[in-house]
Amino acid sequence: MDQRTTRPGRRLHALVDRLLGRNGTTIPAPRRSNPDAVVDCAVYVDGRREPGRPHYADAYARSRRGRDAFVWLGLHEPGPAVMAAVGRVFGLDELTVEQALADGHRPTVQRHGDVTLLVLRTAGYVEHDELTESSEVIDTGDVMVFLGDRFVLTVRHGASGALTTVRAEIEQRPAVLAEGPWAVAYAVCDRMVDLYLEVAGHVERDLDRVEENVFSPDRSVDIQHVYQLKREVVEFKRAVLPLQSPLRTLLEPHPANPPRSLHRRFADVDARLARAVDRVAAYDDLLTSIVQSRLAQLAVEQNNDMRKIAAWAAIAAAQTGIAGVYGMNFPTLPGLEWRYGYAVALGLMLLAALTLHRLFRRSGWL
Repeated sequence: MDQRTTRPGRRLHALVDRLLGRNGTTIPAPRRSNPDAVVDCAVYVDGRREPGRPHYADAYARSRRGRDAFVWLGLHEPGPAVMAAVGRVFGLDELTVEQALADGHRPTVQRHGDVTLLVLRTAGYVEHDELTESSEVIDTGDVMVFLGDRFVLTVRHGASGALTTVRAEIEQRPAVLAEGPWAVAYAVCDRMVDLYLEVAGHVERDLDRVEENVFSPDRSVDIQHVYQLKREVVEFKRAVLPLQSPLRTLLEPHPANPPRSLHRRFADVDARLARAVDRVAAYDDLLTSIVQSRLAQLAVEQNNDMRKIAAWAAIAAAQTGIAGVYGMNFPTLPGLEWRYGYAVALGLMLLAALTLHRLFRRSGWL
């Protein structure tokens, strides 16, 4: 056999052997990467994060093999393809996947088989130089937390309510994180309530400025500006108030609820949420009072304008009446041929005007 043809053949066989893993040689499989919608993915064992950021499928498989381990997958506005793939890996049903794709949900707690869904609304304050009739004061979104035996998925919609800080803070508390997926749910709830209280503080300062302008002598604020702020507060109220019922549901004794070791922490979150609810409800009532006060001021201002118009119309009517009488061309009209008749008529008009003006000034109409 020709030596020139056997050497390339041997090299080809050797290459095939290496590709097929023969002779003890293996080629590592290409590493999978997470899609862009994945903000972070990590495996936690005994409350401590394992190194790296694996693909969510590999992370879930690793968590199921380990003891006291779970995976936390964070998603931001995933597309249908990504969410469908995530649902297949974590065993989510079709309805649950569809819920994760939509935004604008009301805060709630739902149970789909072995998976518990906790929905929270996010809130963020939008800085603005001055309040206008189209100012955006509060930006809202939502966070959906899916809790399973060995996993927790957080799906966030909207710009506000980022969970990067939540993950960083809870990773510094391994004793809490060792409680499992419900520890992540507690951290998310705690962060959302903190945001509510922070936004409430900013809104209170806006309210103080609006109240000061409405009751100031110049009254520079417009009713449309006050109404726009009320609309923003109502949106904030819809995000905060409905969360009370789901949180209290989690405090009830139920096998699918958080472990007893986390009840005190959830109770603390519920207490701070009650403070936020009271503040937001008070802001809404105060804005309603401000709107009514401003409308009353406008009614008084319009009434004053109408009185001024009526007063000037009465003054003009006196002149018109005198001129109308002396404008009638009857031969027997008194003073028609009098030498001083014209001057007397003008004097009478002036006297009537001054008298009426003085009377109206005394009565507050002018």
